[in-house]
Amino acid sequence: MLDIKQYMQDVGKRARAAARAMSRAGTQAKNDALLAMAEAMERDFDSLLAANKKDIEAGKRAGLDAAMLDRLELTQARVKSMAEGLRQIAALPDPVGEISDLKFRPAGFQVGKMRVPLGVIGIIYESRPNVTADAAGLCLKSGNAAILRGGSEALHSNQAIAACIHAGLKQAGLAQDAVQVIATADRAAVGELIRMKHYVDVIVPRGGKGLIARISEEATVPVLKHLDGVCHVYIDGKADIDKAIKVAYNAKTQRYGTCNTMETLLVNRDIAPRVLPRLGKMYQDAGVELRGDETARALAPGTKAATAEDWDTEYLAPILAVRVVKDLDEAIEHIQTHGSSHTDAIVTEDYSHAQRFLREVDSSSVMVNASTRLADGFEYGLGAEIGISTDKLHARGPVGLEGLTTQKFIVLGDGHIRK
Repeated sequence: MLDIKQYMQDVGKRARAAARAMSRAGTQAKNDALLAMAEAMERDFDSLLAANKKDIEAGKRAGLDAAMLDRLELTQARVKSMAEGLRQIAALPDPVGEISDLKFRPAGFQVGKMRVPLGVIGIIYESRPNVTADAAGLCLKSGNAAILRGGSEALHSNQAIAACIHAGLKQAGLAQDAVQVIATADRAAVGELIRMKHYVDVIVPRGGKGLIARISEEATVPVLKHLDGVCHVYIDGKADIDKAIKVAYNAKTQRYGTCNTMETLLVNRDIAPRVLPRLGKMYQDAGVELRGDETARALAPGTKAATAEDWDTEYLAPILAVRVVKDLDEAIEHIQTHGSSHTDAIVTEDYSHAQRFLREVDSSSVMVNASTRLADGFEYGLGAEIGISTDKLHARGPVGLEGLTTQKFIVLGDGHIRK
């Protein structure tokens, strides 16, 4: 029987040694590895699908629902997308070694900051095998070592992807232990990983609220996370109506099951009679169930009565809470009370209102006249992302390559001493 504690300790030791090697790796070697991984995935397509078929069949026997099976499935298009994602990461600028804020001090020496890898990153995720490739690529390019623990339902798929990753690392002459995919479905492996503070520098959980809450509560290693995506759009009294309807409709209906989808719409009472009848019909025609306060129900027929719980709910479904507020102050107060510090937007043509919203709404992404669905690493120009953080330390918002690094002070002198 596998000794989980000993197994994970060995994984941690090898990851720490690989992290030291990766901190020395040059950009060209990292890019070569990423491109070789992409080629291996396309070349070994049949092996990936055969492994994935085992997971799909096991998932059906276990009674996984259709949505879970869809997230689990690998297709030719999805494998191609994984490979393309690795090529996109290879094309991104390498943040490691970047020096900024270099300034001369009066004594003649220089002080600045250098961007360096975090070290060893543990990533815990569910279902989607593509996360294995995305996470490995981002950690590799940012000079880190990665310990990846996917869901038990994707064990065969993740191991097959890991084989392609290791082939790419070997071809580029980099340490294969730079990316380790946990080979056991035993849940005790997660408990060990989140407490290995001597070997792991940060944990990134990706999955349902239950998983993230458990890891946040039990981890002794720092965690980059967000628990909920209770995102808002506030349509201000000074909004352009056509613009407001376009933004609010997209924020809810572009995709329902994502953390940056709007879950509550707030509308200023002065503009609500001109916005809600039209917007409410559009939502209902799209199959969105509306749950609103008394004013919203009067202006958008067919809207159900909202409960207190609705204002705090991340639906991840075609359901939308709607509230009419008297002014900007009440909108901000609602967001601060019920929001999850993820993404919130205002639609307004009033510059001072926009500036107040940007300053006072304490979320990882705050937007003016833009859909919350834009809160994404790719849309922000970061390339792929490891996740979105609503914490205030160390990274906040979409976590791309820069978020997987930190900075240290550097001093450049010429025999300088303190007097």
